[in-house]
Amino acid sequence: LEIVVTIVNVNDNSPVFKQTNLTEVVPEDTKVNATIVPLEDLSASDADLDTIFYELTTIVPGTDGYFAIKGVNNPEIYLQKALDYEKFNFTTLVLYARDRPVDSNDITNTATATINIFIEQADTKPPWFLPCTFINTDKSICISSPYTGRVNISEMSTEPLKLEPGPIYAIDPDYTLNEKIVYSIVGGDTDNVFSVNADTGNLTMNKAATAPDSYLLQVMATQVNNIQKYSIATVEIKVINKSDYLPYFESRIYYGTVSVGLAPRSFVFQAGDPSSPLMITAMDEDFPDV
Repeated sequence: LEIVVTIVNVNDNSPVFKQTNLTEVVPEDTKVNATIVPLEDLSASDADLDTIFYELTTIVPGTDGYFAIKGVNNPEIYLQKALDYEKFNFTTLVLYARDRPVDSNDITNTATATINIFIEQADTKPPWFLPCTFINTDKSICISSPYTGRVNISEMSTEPLKLEPGPIYAIDPDYTLNEKIVYSIVGGDTDNVFSVNADTGNLTMNKAATAPDSYLLQVMATQVNNIQKYSIATVEIKVINKSDYLPYFESRIYYGTVSVGLAPRSFVFQAGDPSSPLMITAMDEDFPDV
């Protein structure tokens, strides 16, 4: 008597990952669709030789949608959306491996692997002149106002010029890199009247200005490690006549009268003379005829 015995495979083994905890460092400027974790590092095995189905989830709020797997049977992780270090610099992914499809009613064995992703800031932004104002909600673009200053005609200052809203100063907005920045004048100084300190940004004079004109300087801030990362700010220097005297009021105290119930913007009259509006006047000995 010949008896044939067929052994039926029972689904009694769970998928097994080579590694259940991985850490990857991803540069911020990684191209979309680039592989983040290769297939060979993520493939799970199954002693029952079942087809394995994969699913990737993100457990850090606000970081979903950036990473994905190539397919339900291909766990290779790739970058699905461009990264931004200012939005987040870390996330954790969980990769599930199942021996049955997700929607299967059969008994399913599951394994998980955790992938920690650290975003490494890249040199993506040119220098910012300060102070500056953000023009978008994600604070990736900051626009500075022009700098302004004054010098006296025919007089050369030996000190760095005082500017508004502050001294010439730029930073690397990729703040974890904080690349060194140097300054130079690239336009507007046709007479070579001014110099800028390459390291500090201090603006000084080489010689006196001889005409009552304004100089509209173009100052460039450049990253030392990459000359293609630069920004240009405008510095307006007004040449004025020297002021030797302070202005002064003609009277130390002024007296005026108003009536109850007057409308806004009504005149205030001189005390004792209700027909003459109160006038507050000042003088300056630099302009005796004005």
